[in-house]
Amino acid sequence: MTENIVVTSGKGGVGKTTSSASIAVGLAKRGKKVAVIDFDVGLRNLDLIMGCERRVVYDFVNVINDECTLKQALIKDKRYDSLFILAASQTRDKDALTREGVDKVLKALAADGFDYVICDSPAGIEKGAALSMYFADRAVVVVNPEVSSVRDSDRILGLLASKTRRAEIGEGAVEQHLLLTRYNPSRVESGDMMSITDVQEILGIEVIGVIPESEGVLAASNSGIPVILDEGSNAGLAYEDAVARLLGEERPLRFIDAQKKGLLSRIFRS
Repeated sequence: MTENIVVTSGKGGVGKTTSSASIAVGLAKRGKKVAVIDFDVGLRNLDLIMGCERRVVYDFVNVINDECTLKQALIKDKRYDSLFILAASQTRDKDALTREGVDKVLKALAADGFDYVICDSPAGIEKGAALSMYFADRAVVVVNPEVSSVRDSDRILGLLASKTRRAEIGEGAVEQHLLLTRYNPSRVESGDMMSITDVQEILGIEVIGVIPESEGVLAASNSGIPVILDEGSNAGLAYEDAVARLLGEERPLRFIDAQKKGLLSRIFRS
């Protein structure tokens, strides 16, 4: 049975598309058949991070409008045969997405035997974001450990509890997971950043992953290589852990403690 997972946030620029790409790749690495869909009509970015921007011929809106078939629009990842990307349109208005159209695409993916559909949501609560959440079975809420990001994500949690198909038909709230990104233990220790506990207490949802702040994330995105494929990166390893937890494995959180300074560094600092 196909599971629809929305990757969402209240605030832009928190690493949502980076997370969507890495989660999709992580699932495909484990042998799952995965489609990842860019819901950000007009501001297409997922194809860049996945490294397939030059291969986009048809997009999500083309499929909804019956201007092509779903198979024509899906781009097969060059690294994993079981991973496919459906790009957003750069030229259409956000109103081009409709509930009926999104439902049609998701049902077609389910009929084609996909295990997971990752819905990369735009930030906020506009139409694309609402539609990406509406059909979700689970949600990964991406949050930076700062007050504005946490506050905006609290509103998203309210929508996930009330404005989804599951809520409408009485199946209960969408299962929610917290993914903390750009986490810097040293800044937490100095009081410049919210701690994991702080964020959890405010949002009240389970932490599925903590991604450390890393320059490697930006470098990977610019290269069209999802950071989860960088096995030398702490951020990549943290995404691997998050995917494992998403699949029900138990793994301890890593990269959440500040490194202790050695004797020499303390002497020279003083």
